[in-house]
Amino acid sequence: MLKLFTSSASRVQHLTPAIRVGSSPVESPLFKALSQITGWNRRSASLGHRAFFCSEPTDGEAAAEVEAKAVESDSEGSDSKSSSAIVSTNPRPEDCLTVLALPVPHRPLFPGFYMPIYVKDPKVLAALQESRRRQAPYAGAFLLKDDPSADSSSSTDAEKNINELKGKDLLNRLHEVGTLAQISSIQGDQVILVGHRRLRITEMVSEEPLTVKVDHLKDNPFDMDDDVIKATSFEVISTLRDVLKTSSLWRDHVQTYTQHIGDFTYPRLADFGAAICGANRHQAQEVLEELDVHKRLRLTLELMKKEMEISKIQETIAKAIEEKISGEQRRYLLNEQLKAIKKELGVETDDKSALSAKFKERIEPNKEKIPAHVLQVIEEELTKLQLLEASSSEFNVTRNYLDWLTVLPWGNYSDENFDVVGAQKILDEDHYGLSDVKERILEFIAVGRLRGTSQGKIICLSGPPGVGKTSIGRSIARALNRKFFRFSVGGLADVAEIKGHRRTYVGAMPGKMVQCLKSVGTANPLVLIDEIDKLGRGHAGDPASALLELLDPEQNANFLDHYLDVTIDLSKVLFVCTANVIDMIPNPLLDRMEVISIAGYITDEKVHIARDYLEKTARGDCGVKPEQVEVSDAALLSLIENYCREAGVRNLQKQIEKIYRKIALKLVREGAVPEEPPVAIDPEEAEIVADVGESPENHTVEENPVSSAEEPKEVAQTEKIAIEKVMIDESNLADYVGKPVFHAEKLYEQTPVGVVMGLAWTSMGGSTLYIETTVVEEGEGKGGLNITGQLGDVMKESAQIAHTVARKIMLEKEPENQFFANSKLHLHVPAGATPKDGPSAGCTMITSLLSLATKKPVRKDLAMTGEVTLTGRILPIGGVKEKTIAARRSQIKTIIFPEANRRDFDELAENVKEGLDVHFVDDYGKIFELAFGYDKQED
Repeated sequence: MLKLFTSSASRVQHLTPAIRVGSSPVESPLFKALSQITGWNRRSASLGHRAFFCSEPTDGEAAAEVEAKAVESDSEGSDSKSSSAIVSTNPRPEDCLTVLALPVPHRPLFPGFYMPIYVKDPKVLAALQESRRRQAPYAGAFLLKDDPSADSSSSTDAEKNINELKGKDLLNRLHEVGTLAQISSIQGDQVILVGHRRLRITEMVSEEPLTVKVDHLKDNPFDMDDDVIKATSFEVISTLRDVLKTSSLWRDHVQTYTQHIGDFTYPRLADFGAAICGANRHQAQEVLEELDVHKRLRLTLELMKKEMEISKIQETIAKAIEEKISGEQRRYLLNEQLKAIKKELGVETDDKSALSAKFKERIEPNKEKIPAHVLQVIEEELTKLQLLEASSSEFNVTRNYLDWLTVLPWGNYSDENFDVVGAQKILDEDHYGLSDVKERILEFIAVGRLRGTSQGKIICLSGPPGVGKTSIGRSIARALNRKFFRFSVGGLADVAEIKGHRRTYVGAMPGKMVQCLKSVGTANPLVLIDEIDKLGRGHAGDPASALLELLDPEQNANFLDHYLDVTIDLSKVLFVCTANVIDMIPNPLLDRMEVISIAGYITDEKVHIARDYLEKTARGDCGVKPEQVEVSDAALLSLIENYCREAGVRNLQKQIEKIYRKIALKLVREGAVPEEPPVAIDPEEAEIVADVGESPENHTVEENPVSSAEEPKEVAQTEKIAIEKVMIDESNLADYVGKPVFHAEKLYEQTPVGVVMGLAWTSMGGSTLYIETTVVEEGEGKGGLNITGQLGDVMKESAQIAHTVARKIMLEKEPENQFFANSKLHLHVPAGATPKDGPSAGCTMITSLLSLATKKPVRKDLAMTGEVTLTGRILPIGGVKEKTIAARRSQIKTIIFPEANRRDFDELAENVKEGLDVHFVDDYGKIFELAFGYDKQED
C-alpha cells in the first residue's frame, strides 16, 4: 500500500504491514497488497520494528504494555541521539484522565503529527516542565472555536489575545474534542507536541493553569471487511498517490508519519489525509470529532479531492509561468548569441561602443568650435561611459548627459541678413504700422552690417492684447534670417524651467534655453519670451530672478545651466519679450530690457490691416474666391467702430472670419440646391454606351430629352449660381455679425452744465469718459462733495484736490459767488460697473465743478487730461497715443494735454495727429480760458 503513496519505498522505514486486532495481528487485504507491492515481509519488518505510544486505544491493552516494555528495553540499548522524537514514559496514555488544556489557535492537532506552540504564561510553562520531569509528559491540545487572527491586525495581536484568556473564559473558547499530546521538547517558550489520541473535556478541575478532566474517545466499531470502507480507503489512497506525484512535501509527511505512528489503519489513513491537506480549521475539526470510521474516510476523501483540484490549478499556473520564463530566457540567450556573432563579423559593435562612436561623430565636424572646457567634460564622460555597466542607472544618466552635450550647436551660427531694404520689405509684408518696432530692428541690422557681426539684444514689446507683439517676433526672425523659438513664461513658478534640474534628480532635464538651442540647431536664434509680465512665484523659487542672468548682456555670455553644468554663450541670441503692462515686471528685470511701446491702432490703420491682411487670410481659410464676395469700406468702418473698438485687431480678425464663414455657408447652399437643376445624360455614360455597341432604341428616352447643345448652357447656369457675388455693406452687416456691441462714447451732442469729457488709458487701449457733477442740496454752510463711480483711492484724492482748487479759482474769479460754500455736490464718473483709478482726471474734475458753479457748459468738441496740484499746476500723464486715438474715435477736435507731454505728442504719426487742435498747458488758468472763453471768441 505504501507503493501507492510514493515511488521510493526506500525512503519509508520501520513500517509494520499488519493491522492488530486484539492481541494477535490480523492480516488486512489492503496492507497485504501493500506488503506484496513493497516487498516487505514480516521478517524484514520485525528486524526494524519499533513501537510507539501514539497508538489509538484498542481492546488489546496488554499488547500495548508489551510494546511499551519493548520500547523501554530497546531505548536503553540504543543511541541517545535516536531519530524518534517520542519520549518513553512510565505512565500509559490511557491513564491520563486529568490534563492541562492548551489552546491551539489555527488547526487541530491530529494523532501522529507534530505541532509547535508558544506558551507565554509562566505558570502554564512551569506546569508543563514539571509534568515532563515527573515522567508524565502529556497535555490536552484543543482548538479555539474562533480564529483570533481574523479580528486582529497581526499574528502578534492574536497570540496576545490567546495568552490573556484564563479559566472559564478560555474553557468556553475551546472545542470539547481535542487531542492528547505528548510533550516532545521544551525550548524557551516553544513547546513541541506530538498527538496521540482523541479526548473530550468533561469538566474543569482548576482555572490557573487550566486543568480539565477528559474522556478518551474510541472509534466506533466497524467491519474491516466491509466493501464500502475498503473502496473508500482505496479511493483515498488513489487520491493521495496522484497528489504525491506533484508534491515531494507530502512524501516526506508519509515517511515521518509511518516512522512515529506505526501501521496505517483505516482511522489513521483518514487522520493522515485530513491533517496534511489544506482544509480550513472547521473542516479539520469536523474530521477530528468524527468517531465513525466510514464517515471520517468520506470527509477526508472530500478534502483530498479539493486538495487535488488545487494542486492541478497550482501546476497549471506554475507551468504557464515556467513557459513564459523559459521563453524569455531563450530569447535573451538568442539575442546575446546574435550580438556575439555580429561582433565577431564586425557587423555591429556593442552598445557602449556604438554610443561612443555616435557621440564622437557628432562633435567631430565642430570640434574646433567647441570650447575647451566643454570638450574636456565630453572626453571625461565618454571615458566614464566605457567603464559603466549598461544595466546600471548611472549609465543612463551619463548617456543622456552626453546626448545633450553633443547635440548642442557649439559655435554654429546662421548666416544673418544685413540687407536693410530686404528686411524692411519683409516686415511690411507681415505687419502694417508698428513703425517704432520696425525702425529698431532696422537699426539693429545696420549696426551689424557696419560691424560685420551682430550682438544679442533684449527688447521688450509692451502693449494691449491683439496689437501683434507675438507675431512681429516671427517676422523679425524672418527678416534677420534667424531661427525662431518661442516659449511662454506666463504663470511659470519653477526656476528649473529656466535654469534646468540637477542631474541627481530622477527625470532631470535642462532648462528652456538649452532645449531651445537643441531645437533650432544654431547658437544665434531669435527667442521670444511671451507674457513676461505674468511670471509666477512659488515654493520652487522666483523665476524672475532666474531670468536676470539670462537677459543680462554682461552675464549671458557665460550662462550656466544646472543640468549641463558647463557655461553656454548666449551673447549672440536676440531676445524679444512681450508684456501687456510693464508695471508688473520687476524693476531689476525691466532695467535690463529695451522697452518699445505699441499703443494700438487707430481706425484708419485697422481698415488697412483688415483689407491687406485679415481679409485675405480669412478668405483663403474659408475657401472663398475674391470674385465671390465684396465687403464695402463702409461695412469695414462700421465693423471697426461698432464691434471692434479695442486697441488690437484680434477681435476684428474673429469678426471677419465670422463673416466669411457665413458667406461660405451661403455659397454652398445656393450652389448645392439650384432653382432648376438640369436633367441630362452624363457625357461619360453616353460614351460608355456607344463603346459597348448598344443602340439608342434599347434605352428609355424621356419626353423632353436634353440635347448636347443645351448641356453647356445648363452647366454655365449652375456655375453662375455658384459664383454669384455676395455684397456686404453697412445695411446687411448685422445679418452676419449681429447687433452692434458698442455705441457712441459721445453721449451728448451739446455738453450740459457740469459735464466734461476726459481721456483715460486702459489695458485695451484709450477710452473717453464723462465726469458729471450736480447739486444735491443748497443752503448756507451745507457745502460738501459726494463721489461715486467705483473710483480708486488715487481718483478719490484727485476729486478732493479738484474741489479745493475749484473753490480757490471761484474765489479769485467771482469773490461774491458762495456756490461751493452753500452747495452739497455729487460727482459721478460713469459707468459705475467699471473700476477706475489714476491721477490724470484732476483737471477734468475741476472743469466739471467750475461749469456747475458758473452755470456755463464747456465746448462740445473738447476733451482733456492731466493731473493737477493744489496750486493749479498741470503735471504730465501717460498714454498720450492711446488717449489721442480715443479722442479721434469720439470725433473730438480739441484736446488739452499737459505741456510736459508735448514731446510725446510730436512723436506720433501724422495720420494720428491729423485734424486735431491740441493745446498744451502747464497751469489750470489756461484750461479755464479754453473751456469757458469760447463764447467771447465767437462774439
